[in-house]
Amino acid sequence: MDPAPARVSEYADQAVAYVRRALNLPLEYDSDTLPLLDHYLRNVPPDQPAATMLVIATAGAYFGEVVRRRLGGRWEMPAPEERNGNGNGHVVAFEGADWRVVLPTGLSFSPAGFVAAAIAQADLDDLDSEIDAPPRMRPYVQQALARMGEVSIEDYYSLCGRLDTLEHVHEVLVAVAAQMMGNQTDDDAPESTSDEPSGPVN
Repeated sequence: MDPAPARVSEYADQAVAYVRRALNLPLEYDSDTLPLLDHYLRNVPPDQPAATMLVIATAGAYFGEVVRRRLGGRWEMPAPEERNGNGNGHVVAFEGADWRVVLPTGLSFSPAGFVAAAIAQADLDDLDSEIDAPPRMRPYVQQALARMGEVSIEDYYSLCGRLDTLEHVHEVLVAVAAQMMGNQTDDDAPESTSDEPSGPVN
């Protein structure tokens, strides 16, 4: 697997340092230690917006790397001149807010958006906290999400919960893609689709 972009690695390592300082425990870029980050995020003081934005950016980089190392994929980071918005109507408030991870199935998400939602325990207007997918795959994503069991608000917004959801939907799309390839013939081959996200999936 290709290494993460240097800026992502720098931010992710900062998140590791913050959690070690706060909890005296190491993050290991795996699912086993992800609950430590969730615990840390539950204790972010709400009255320090500058510090909160830094936590969102660094913890987002860390979480994105955990997912990428586990499921594969790549980082998408707009060039600085493109950073007047993230394409979904959200203004980019800080570096890292518009970084996305795109999985091999085309699923994509904003790690910073997931972290911000975990801190707020709610979806936010100014950061994207939804899973995205190529148009052709969106119905399968919606079906997979609809079949998942009810969970508490805390579990839903936790990064552990988000990882479980991403893994589940990713596996569904892997199976769908395999089935499509197995059923495909020269006569009815579907049009090729980009794996670039083009809209949110609720």
